[in-house]
Amino acid sequence: MKSFISLLFLVLALITLANAQGSVAGSIVSLPPCALACLFTAVEESPCTLANVTCVCTNVKLQSSVEACALQSCTVKESLTTKNITMTICNVPIRSRVILGRTVNITLGVISAIFVLIRIGYKLLVSRTELGWDDHFIIITLLTGVPNTIIIDIGAFRNGLGLDTWTLPFDEITRFVRFFYIMEVNYFADLSLLKLSLLFFYLRIFPASNVKRVIRATIAFDVTYGITFVIVSIFQCRPISHYWTNWDGEHRGTCININALGWANAAISISLDVWMLAIPLSQLVHLKLAWKKKVGVAMMFFVGTFVTVVSILRLQSLVTFATSHNPTWDQWDVSNWSTIELNVGIVCACMPSMRVILVRLFPKILGSTANSSYRQKYGSRSQELGKNGGLTGRTGTRKMSSTGNSSVINYMKTFAVQHDDYDDEMELVKMGGDVESEGKKKKKKKDFHSSEINL
Repeated sequence: MKSFISLLFLVLALITLANAQGSVAGSIVSLPPCALACLFTAVEESPCTLANVTCVCTNVKLQSSVEACALQSCTVKESLTTKNITMTICNVPIRSRVILGRTVNITLGVISAIFVLIRIGYKLLVSRTELGWDDHFIIITLLTGVPNTIIIDIGAFRNGLGLDTWTLPFDEITRFVRFFYIMEVNYFADLSLLKLSLLFFYLRIFPASNVKRVIRATIAFDVTYGITFVIVSIFQCRPISHYWTNWDGEHRGTCININALGWANAAISISLDVWMLAIPLSQLVHLKLAWKKKVGVAMMFFVGTFVTVVSILRLQSLVTFATSHNPTWDQWDVSNWSTIELNVGIVCACMPSMRVILVRLFPKILGSTANSSYRQKYGSRSQELGKNGGLTGRTGTRKMSSTGNSSVINYMKTFAVQHDDYDDEMELVKMGGDVESEGKKKKKKKDFHSSEINL
């Protein structure tokens, strides 16, 4: 009763102060009753007075005390209103990471789409080779990733992502959480599809039967993992709409531990990334490639490692994922790292195809066809080969000359070995063991040879 009387006198005093001093005191009067009580208690325990706005705004202990009290005594909406009013009174500038987030989202989305379009367009229009399962899954990943980029830009950022929650209207907060729900489900699906594209690429380039069995088992695990998390994320709340209405604490419903769901997915995804890196790395000692190709393979693996690092950084942003009192600001990190992870992963999956295109554009720098000549001198039975023992060229000559009483025939023969792009990609990794049996099944390459004999 004593507290109520004190609060009543405080309100009357504030009304009088508001009429005398203007908007600042008027803003204080507009605070919810629960927040006024918190403010009155905090001011009593501090060296400040309500009339000294500078002292109230700069006293960190007082501010923290009022905020903690409001979170405990007021509803969510009343707490946000209190925070908005106090930040306005203290002239705290409005923070925004909207422009940075939209720039990262759109830029990476466009870059990853360009990589996929170049990859598919080159195979269909230039090399005219059939698309593999890895190509189909990268297309599906792009088709689900483009809508996600649009949803993040139009849905999330235009409804408060990157701003403080207390600066937003309540209906806008609800729309933000609804779009974030769609982003979460889509992220789980995209991540699994991206890993499938990489795994089917491994299945195509590694011929060893024991490695293929490991890859197939990993594909089965990834499919199971992806479907499970998509279904669980869709139905994590009952009713489903409770996901985006429970933020205000005024609606009935139940949800599973959303924070645990995010952590579990991140932990499994990182573990799977490490396992998928271990598969090609375990075969690295068996590679029989020119050093230029080895550099290209090393670069692809390096990019894959970067994706794993990004996944770990994203994991750190999940610490306050479901417990934040400022979700539109705090979940900017989760959204940003998820965008980077998926789009960089798509670029990584396209690196092998980019290598083939670069080899075609810059054959002298990145090409792997060995150039050499073959010379045989009949009579002395000597041979000359190029450094790599390769055969190249298009013409050959045979000459006969006389030296004294002996005749010697000089015969020079040159070849051109032509590889199509599909075979070049298949030859990215040559393994021991099953290579010979697999090599017999490969399509024979075309050899062109022409010669001219002068007697």
